[in-house]
Amino acid sequence: MTTLLLPTTLSDEPTVPSDVRIVRYDVGEPVPDDALDADALVLWGNGHEQMSDAARRLTRLRWVQTLAAGPDATLAAGFADDVVITSGRGLHDGPVAEHTLALLLAAARRLPDLVRAQDQHRWAGELGGMQDTRPGQVFRTLDGARVLIWGFGSIAARLAPLLAALGAHVTGVATSAGDRHGFPVISAFDLPDELPLTDVLVSLLPATPQTRHAVGADVLALLPAHAWVVNVGRGATLDEAALLDALREGTLAGAALDVFETEPLPADSPLWDDPRVLISPHAAGGRPVGAGELITANLSAYLSGGRLRNVVQR
Repeated sequence: MTTLLLPTTLSDEPTVPSDVRIVRYDVGEPVPDDALDADALVLWGNGHEQMSDAARRLTRLRWVQTLAAGPDATLAAGFADDVVITSGRGLHDGPVAEHTLALLLAAARRLPDLVRAQDQHRWAGELGGMQDTRPGQVFRTLDGARVLIWGFGSIAARLAPLLAALGAHVTGVATSAGDRHGFPVISAFDLPDELPLTDVLVSLLPATPQTRHAVGADVLALLPAHAWVVNVGRGATLDEAALLDALREGTLAGAALDVFETEPLPADSPLWDDPRVLISPHAAGGRPVGAGELITANLSAYLSGGRLRNVVQR
């Protein structure tokens, strides 16, 4: 009999055949001793130590389904090379696109400044009345803004039409240039030409050795002084020290960050105190829409020897 481990954090129930044994486990505790014969494991909200423990003790494991869009944490846990890992790519497209749009609108409409003024019971007249919205000079509206999305995958495919509907001019950045989902896409080699024309740089990059600090000092230096950086991909892709330097030197207007190199963000991080930084606690995802259907489909493929969806290449 096949044994499938499901986390108690999973709320979207998969459809499981009657001859598959289901064991529920707490992601904050070691895998139960009576489930060490598990063939398949679903991950959602697991910490590194718990995943590493599972990788060591589940010696019969053959398939791991993570519900996270990025598999970096799962890969770091140390599962054996013959264990198939499938990701949650596509499950977070809607929630992440929605959160990214919220961060962009908050930056454009200066919501952090408005909240600070409200806390002080201060009528912030400088934030109301007549506003300068000249395209290419200030970022105060998405209408006419040039938004560059680095990492033009399925999340960008959901986000780009939302931005375009509000009047933004969207360009993607991917491994190869062309057109995707109706939007122009450039390669990273073309960034030096595009960045100086950009009002907002949105990073949706995954965490890989190649993308570490991809948004670094050289990239930030090419952005105009009124530009914003929004990171909703992975924290390791942004050089936080270089970002702070750009903000302090006045060569960058602001940043909205949902992911960080160290999470939770340490209390002594200078990012907390910079008024031009909007912080959200890795909140863009958190709701894997369609998780039950993905697990059901992949379980069926696993049992029948078919092709699983979202297989991670290692």
